Amino acid sequence: MSRRINLWANIDWITVMVYLLMIIIGWVSIYSAVYNDDHQSIFDTSQRYGKQLIWMIAALLVGAAVLMTDNKFFFFFAYPFYTFTIFLLIAVLFLGTEVNASQSWFNFAGIQIQPAEFAKLATALALAQYLSTTKRKIHDVRNLLTAGVIIFLPVLFILLQPDVGSSLVFFAFILVLYREGLSGYVLFLMILFGVLSVLALLMNEINMLALLVGTSFVSYFAVSGKFKVAFKAILIFFFCVIIVLLFFRLFSPDTVLDVQLIIGATGGSLILLLLALLYRRNNAAMLAGLLIAAILYTYSVDYVFDNVLMPHQKSRINIVLGFDDDPLGQSYNINQSKIAIGSGGLAGKGFLQGTQTKFNFVPEQSTDFIFCTIGEEWGFAGSLMLHALFIFLLFRLIYLAERQRSHFARIYGYSVIAVFFFHIVINIGMTIGVVPVIGIPLPFISYGGSSLWAFTIMLFIFLKLDAGRMGSLR
Repeated sequence: MSRRINLWANIDWITVMVYLLMIIIGWVSIYSAVYNDDHQSIFDTSQRYGKQLIWMIAALLVGAAVLMTDNKFFFFFAYPFYTFTIFLLIAVLFLGTEVNASQSWFNFAGIQIQPAEFAKLATALALAQYLSTTKRKIHDVRNLLTAGVIIFLPVLFILLQPDVGSSLVFFAFILVLYREGLSGYVLFLMILFGVLSVLALLMNEINMLALLVGTSFVSYFAVSGKFKVAFKAILIFFFCVIIVLLFFRLFSPDTVLDVQLIIGATGGSLILLLLALLYRRNNAAMLAGLLIAAILYTYSVDYVFDNVLMPHQKSRINIVLGFDDDPLGQSYNINQSKIAIGSGGLAGKGFLQGTQTKFNFVPEQSTDFIFCTIGEEWGFAGSLMLHALFIFLLFRLIYLAERQRSHFARIYGYSVIAVFFFHIVINIGMTIGVVPVIGIPLPFISYGGSSLWAFTIMLFIFLKLDAGRMGSLR
């Protein structure tokens, strides 16, 4: 009995209090978002707010059960749970229920469960177990590839549903790899290719190619400081491009100019790469390799955008980039959300007084767009307080993660932080129109049992690991 009392005493009750405050804010916000005059009781289980209360009570019971579970359970059952989750992701493709054009849900007696939400939890546990095992050095290529498979295997099956929004969340785990020693260059490359993705959609092919080539040569000159070498490299590169253009002019004049330039630039970059390796100029080799990768990646972005994405996904991206304006179509949700948030002013219109909310102008307002309800009714002040609460939670979890003795607990803690961070930034970014709408919930605030349960279990497992941090887990 004394041991159990000590464990409960070691629970970080500050985080628990923040969690309780957040789910109450979410419950009240859902009540306001779908308020019905004919069902005024917030406990009415025929309405979403009543159902959310049931999810909340169930989540608290599950959280309590997690806190009473031995820490070793989470370590030793990480792989089996991950395997079971992969099985569920496959099964839902055949046995699932289609909701909003995505077959992502199991329906059990009217209760809908989304396996993708629990896949994030399973991935966090499996990644923590793998990386915490003795001699798992993240710099080793084999270990890095294995970690990548653990992270992105669920993505494959989630994309088949298709649920692009949930699949993108798994990229947050790369931040965990960075914390565990992944080179900052890798993180820089990810940011670089993210920027390239946006530029590839904003600029035409020729201007993009010129930007990449120019940036590469300027970067090489800045790094090496050797003007003559940089000048020779420029001459060799453009000589190769001209040779390729002349070849197509003579033997295949009907070939599209963009294709000719891609082949010429890639060929010129390959020759520079070979020369750099031959003369052992590491900086030149690295930049030439980056140039080749950037060229190929840039044009693959255009291909994926034109041939892989569905029309509504392309429309959402074009709206964010400013190419399209579809006020009654794909832009509708974002426009109405921004109107709702902006109309809240400094202090908001007051509880249940939001006109955008009351007249159902914003679709999915209790789920993906729950933040606009808070912005309209509680204004800038209320929105700022919610932001402060999320920031406090994230920094509190970072503090807890850094004090762990166990590698498993620390890695798992940072996995939880990364997932929460991604959801918060992207969800709020959607509602204010700075990122495309990809349909992911706001942790502890949005309506939904699967997301609330998954977020609760993720958080409480970490709190349990933290409470037993003096133990012998790896």
